[in-house]
Amino acid sequence: MKPAWMFALALATAFSSSAAAAAAAPASAAPAPANRFAAAPAPAERFEIKGMLVERHGGGAGPALILIPGLATGGWVWQETVREFAPGRAVYVVTLPGFDGRPALAGDPFDAAKAALTELIASRKLARPVLVGHSLGGSLSIALAADMAGKIGGVISIDGLPVMPRSEDTPPEQRAAMAETMRKRIEAAPASAFPAQQRQYMRSIGVVDMGKADEMAQLTARSDPGAVAAWIGAVLARDLRPGLARIDAPVLVIAPYYAPDAAALGGISAAEKVAYYRELMSGTARLQVEPIDNARHFAMIDQPQATNALLRQFLKNL
Repeated sequence: MKPAWMFALALATAFSSSAAAAAAAPASAAPAPANRFAAAPAPAERFEIKGMLVERHGGGAGPALILIPGLATGGWVWQETVREFAPGRAVYVVTLPGFDGRPALAGDPFDAAKAALTELIASRKLARPVLVGHSLGGSLSIALAADMAGKIGGVISIDGLPVMPRSEDTPPEQRAAMAETMRKRIEAAPASAFPAQQRQYMRSIGVVDMGKADEMAQLTARSDPGAVAAWIGAVLARDLRPGLARIDAPVLVIAPYYAPDAAALGGISAAEKVAYYRELMSGTARLQVEPIDNARHFAMIDQPQATNALLRQFLKNL
């Protein structure tokens, strides 16, 4: 496995950008076509909790779903999940402060998001809701399930883990210093470079389809670069593994797998990736880890049918 500092450097490179990268971005010669991700289903209700936007869809007798997007994304990333599950249950889609055009908040974004999600569950009297998170949204779901044992019905995490991969052996003091260094490096990048950086990230890490990557980058570029930097630092600084044993709800971790990327990184197999994710989740009492083939980080965008099938089976078994 790569040393933690090498992983941090790679992540900082992926999430930071330069004015040169922005200048190299191709200019549009004609108006862009309509963005398919901007046409998300209309919610039945919209409200805010502690700066977090909440959109409620559907209703029904089943346990409510709370969908938590990842870095720089908004509720639009869950539109296929909403279409699939809202007809039979209440689905709450959140957008975190600083993302998708939302104003950022001061302070630690991870703790603020946990507080807002806790208030959402309490204020709406949601009985054992199922948390569905992508990336940092998955890490938030894991943290919340550990803090709210007995009150969460299930956790589904799409490529979100309790500790940043390849940093699991980093001592706490070194982890904090590394997180702060990375946050400052990303925050120092010029704001004008942010759209080009988002496009590069989506094309190399986000999704397989380049057309989808470019449309998603148009939307993630609406996020606050400072909030993105703060979130990266907050996630890297945390190691949630000590709390995994407190989670009494069943947990499904989805591990996207894209063979060309795996070959470039040394040829890790899908089974090896699943085993590694299981290792990072060690201590979770009721754990299931499932791969999704031909998918990058946004598995629900690359393979919506396969992702929804795993969600549907998980909910059926609750």
